[in-house]
Amino acid sequence: MTTADFTADAQTILPELVELRRALHADPELGLDLPRTQQKVLNALQGLPLDITTGTRTSSVTAVLRGDLPGPTVLLRGDMDALPILEETNLDFASVNGNMHACGHDLHTAGLVGAAKLLSARQSELHGSVIFMFQPGEEGHGGAKIMLEEGLLSAAGEPPVAAYAIHVGPGPRGVFATRVGPVAAGSNQLTVKLKGRGGHGSQPHQTLDPVPAAAELVLALQSFVTRRFNAFDPVVLSITRLSTGDGAINVIPESVELAATIRTMSHDSLTVFEEGLPRVVHGVAAAHELTADVSFETLYPVTVNDAAETEAALETMREIYGEQRVSLMPSPMMGSEDFAFVLDEVPGTFIGLLTSPPELPAEETEWNHSPRVVFDDSVLADQAAALAAIAFKRTAR
Repeated sequence: MTTADFTADAQTILPELVELRRALHADPELGLDLPRTQQKVLNALQGLPLDITTGTRTSSVTAVLRGDLPGPTVLLRGDMDALPILEETNLDFASVNGNMHACGHDLHTAGLVGAAKLLSARQSELHGSVIFMFQPGEEGHGGAKIMLEEGLLSAAGEPPVAAYAIHVGPGPRGVFATRVGPVAAGSNQLTVKLKGRGGHGSQPHQTLDPVPAAAELVLALQSFVTRRFNAFDPVVLSITRLSTGDGAINVIPESVELAATIRTMSHDSLTVFEEGLPRVVHGVAAAHELTADVSFETLYPVTVNDAAETEAALETMREIYGEQRVSLMPSPMMGSEDFAFVLDEVPGTFIGLLTSPPELPAEETEWNHSPRVVFDDSVLADQAAALAAIAFKRTAR
């Protein structure tokens, strides 16, 4: 067979993939515990020649397809969780439970089910094995890391030689986009509590006021970013929380708390942050005779696409869809992705698929995590076919 055969087969199952996607979209669940979503996936996989296990710490689903021909194992990922966003799309199948699939995970799940169906139909021609990773808890809960800890990579009896995931986003429908090297930023979190001595707002000389120190610290952290990092190794530091509590206006507070999200694209920049930020905080605090509690936490590593696996995936997608539907990202995105935990263990690639409805004017296009974002689920056939074809070709190498 040729990889193009997957596209024809995918069109025949598109209606059931759309039905599954819309059922998922109408009933989104959050975090690591997605019992209704898990059951929908298990129902959709029923009857396929898969070895299926479910998670113990999460509602994950791991399915293994064993080909009839010898070969290596590869892994395909689809995430399943939604966001705590009140949907405003007015779709016929919009969620009404206060949560929303605003990042397209409903498409990721349905597309991975499609890939499982396509490859199962070709089991006699498949070399090696394919692990289908249906993952909860991508949105800030580290679900991929938990699945790894529960033995994901040994599900087929041997570790996978490659791993792939497709993520939808706004843009010209049906265009695939990725790049070699860093493709999504690492995510880190800084929290600080500056502690002084409070008092009456009319008598600041009798206090150790943490408010001016907090203002100075915000500027010091911004200066740290502009002066300590190579401009060609991008980083982002955004102060997202600054609080003195809810005390009376005429009271100087005892303490000020602030928090920041920090995005990095390399291990070197992460090290600079880890070592440098506590020094800046404690230095500013000492200058104001304050004390400081500082916490720097790494949430997600940088998502790095392997060069060989990415070039091979691009070749497969060009073979199926043509040059006009495959593009190279000019730069990484500063958002983060917990598929990074998988790519830290297995070479592979993370691919974008643009999915805006063609009738939607560009000025009305919303981005992922918006309550009004809309994805065209006619791309599910392309998503399923691309995942299946990439896995099929990789196991045959």
